[in-house]
Amino acid sequence: MFKKYRILKWSIISILGIIISLFIFGWWFMSLLPSAENRPYITGTQVSDLPYLSKDIVPKRGKILAIVTSTDTMGATDKSTGYELTELSRAYYVFQANGFEVDIASPSGGESPVVIDDEDMGLYDFAFLNDSLAQYKAKHTIPVHNINPELYEAVFFVGGKGAMFDFPKNKSIQFIIKELYQADKVIGAVCHGPAALVNVTLDSGRSLLENKKVSGFTNDEELLLISDAETIFPFLLQDKLISKGGKFNEGSMYLENISHDKNLITGQNPWSTWKLAETMITQIGYTPKYREITGEENAVKVLKVYETEGFRKAKELMKQMISIDNKPMQRILIAKHGIIAAMQGKIGRFFSLVGLTSYAKKISKDFEN
Repeated sequence: MFKKYRILKWSIISILGIIISLFIFGWWFMSLLPSAENRPYITGTQVSDLPYLSKDIVPKRGKILAIVTSTDTMGATDKSTGYELTELSRAYYVFQANGFEVDIASPSGGESPVVIDDEDMGLYDFAFLNDSLAQYKAKHTIPVHNINPELYEAVFFVGGKGAMFDFPKNKSIQFIIKELYQADKVIGAVCHGPAALVNVTLDSGRSLLENKKVSGFTNDEELLLISDAETIFPFLLQDKLISKGGKFNEGSMYLENISHDKNLITGQNPWSTWKLAETMITQIGYTPKYREITGEENAVKVLKVYETEGFRKAKELMKQMISIDNKPMQRILIAKHGIIAAMQGKIGRFFSLVGLTSYAKKISKDFEN
């Protein structure tokens, strides 16, 4: 009996020790994340506050069409969805800064459902929310059946899980893509946006995607966060793009990756939006206007080096960026990738990324954008 109670006592002590250790680690981990003190300033960002948009204005060069989803729920579930704000706002301002007027359309027209992830919001995203003209366009989208493709130099399909439901079978969307593509104009799509491409048939009778290098939200990215995605969505995007003849270019999970196949430019996920939009400008025939790289993009660069060259090289790059070049670093993104590693059971990777996050805090002036 005594031995039994002794075992029980030490079991309870061990469990309490683990709980306390986890609590202390959690508190320390949260302390690594940036302070929210500057959030009120960021949320009030105006277009006039951003030199990229307010200075050295580029003369008008034409129009680009952005298309967002009209779907607000994921299939037969009660899970809300829509288009991703950051994927629209960042591309919208790249197009605008480079001299293009942007129209926003959707399958149903009118106000489209929007998904806003507070942790991913930056200066340009809040500027978009505070931009009366941009908001008018987003809340009064043009029905795609009213679009005349001849008016545009390019079309850009914004991601968001709703796109999986109303983009693929929409005949007007297929017509817009076909007409622009065959006129050697630019087709861009990011994240779930490439769902618009899967049923497009050219006048030759061939699939638009046949033998095209293409990217989109990967199976791994989808299934990690939505384990039953195969039953919720009409298809997994990666599988569908491949089945239509696409040569799928899969990059690292949740890191920037684009595919550029002549006038077809596609991006893997939201972190690909900046590069994709600027590549579209290049493909149209212009050199993209200079833009200061954001803290999020710098964090992505560090994570890419971590993926390919390891912890030490990533740490060296981080030191160069923050301490020497005085560049912003959004360390919360590095922390998020640590959490993703933990979700995958990659404990060593988790602690390495937490170490990078801690190092970023140590050398940072907490200057993020």
